[in-house]
Amino acid sequence: MVRDNGKAVVNISTSQKAPDNEEAGFTGEPQLPEGIPPELEELFKHFFQGPGGGMVPRETNSLGSGFIISGDGYVLTNHHVVKDADEIVVKLTDRRELVAKLIGSDSRTDVALLKIEAEDLPSVAIGSPEKLQVGEWVLAIGSPFGFEQSVTAGIVSAKGRSLPGGNYIPFIQTDVAINPGNSGGPLFNMEGKVVGINSQIYSRTGGFMGLSFAIPMDVVMNVVDQLKTKGSVSRGWLGVQIQDVTRELAESFGMKRPVGALVAKIIAQSPAEAADLQIGDIIIEFNGQKIETSGDLPPLVGMSPINEKSKLTVIRQGDKKAISVKIGLLPEEDAQQAATKAAPKPDNRLGISVSNLNEEQREQTQVMKNGVLVQNVGKGPAAQVGIQRGDVILRIANNVIRDVADFDRIVKNLPAGQSIAVLIQRRGSPVFLAIKLDK
Repeated sequence: MVRDNGKAVVNISTSQKAPDNEEAGFTGEPQLPEGIPPELEELFKHFFQGPGGGMVPRETNSLGSGFIISGDGYVLTNHHVVKDADEIVVKLTDRRELVAKLIGSDSRTDVALLKIEAEDLPSVAIGSPEKLQVGEWVLAIGSPFGFEQSVTAGIVSAKGRSLPGGNYIPFIQTDVAINPGNSGGPLFNMEGKVVGINSQIYSRTGGFMGLSFAIPMDVVMNVVDQLKTKGSVSRGWLGVQIQDVTRELAESFGMKRPVGALVAKIIAQSPAEAADLQIGDIIIEFNGQKIETSGDLPPLVGMSPINEKSKLTVIRQGDKKAISVKIGLLPEEDAQQAATKAAPKPDNRLGISVSNLNEEQREQTQVMKNGVLVQNVGKGPAAQVGIQRGDVILRIANNVIRDVADFDRIVKNLPAGQSIAVLIQRRGSPVFLAIKLDK
């Protein structure tokens, strides 16, 4: 298998020159470390300055792997391998080095498509990640630490892994030895077909520790098709913020077991708002595909056709409900902010003190209506589940909290000894917590 496919695996190097101009924040004088003795300043300037006295442009290099997917020269690698590169060089196994053109790159999936000018190139066959089984043997070819055509093998440890910053990728987890330089290289099944692009490792040392993650090829080829046709990637958008359903939350919603994606926020003017999705809905199916955890939903939505209708099955207050939603185009992500204020002593069953929000606090917390601000957290059920000062409480037991009077009345009448869902907003993001009051 290696003999038949190794020739299609390439080494990728990039170079980038740091600009030497005022626009990039440089002036004619180099910035020297603080506290340098005057007698050493000239020595430092000698190393930092060029012949004309200005800053010397620095050339940086990165090294990674890639593979040829068609005989006419299309090459796949990771976005992070070629990010901000001024020049990309693809080195073939026959020692030819060709300058590549960047067709397009997508940071959300970490996929980049390159093109080299050559004919009759060896190429890989694309396999089906869907048919890949946990426990199945897989193999990687790449250039770890610059050692070209290195082959490592292992098994599929898990599928559908959700990682921070990778919401739209159901990663393939393996124990194949992947190290710096393997990024962008292919992951083969035992039929010699590529099922993923090696992209990330989990490591406390910077080296391999038995946890490697690959981008499934069905996700990759969807990106490739869009990059070829329009040079950019469009993704479906539902317009909700979601979280996993814990055992305690499942109990509070009357569910037999934790399953689905719990809707914690509906974004204004989004497809979800237009479709009448509600906060507290639990999405358990998307176009007939079951949603076991919240991480299952974003990849399905992201790959859905834009402006076409999709069917959701949700659990709302214990009942199943079918909802049709017209998928929108994913907008750019906005920055989020946090808020904190201080103080009266807690004096209720939850062990927290709250206040109504003023206009400034609403702007800081991104809560435009309803809600109460947590001013202080003492000993009690709220502290036990992690409610913090600065959180905004939006709902308790599916009751909207409009102000302090609402909060006091609802908390006073909460039942003891059972899990109660509480919706809070923290640093611009909503999250459900399950609180249980002592009997």
